[in-house]
Amino acid sequence: MDEFEEGKAKFLELVKSIKSTVEVVIPTTPSNGRFLVSLTKDGNRKFIMVPEDDILDLSSEEDILSKTTAMLREAIAEL
Repeated sequence: MDEFEEGKAKFLELVKSIKSTVEVVIPTTPSNGRFLVSLTKDGNRKFIMVPEDDILDLSSEEDILSKTTAMLREAIAEL
């Protein structure tokens, strides 16, 4: 598994641990070094920008994991 696939799996795991009913769509390629990620729950959709490096380092960097977790909690609460 490459870095992107590991990071993507960790990202999905984080979302499911916060709220299991949220659907996530992560594009296969970034735009300008960022992924425009779609979060959907009960027909409500929110888009968040996640830096490519954060996805790649999500499995190995604790500070990125903490920052991403906080961002996801806030975004999911807004759904």
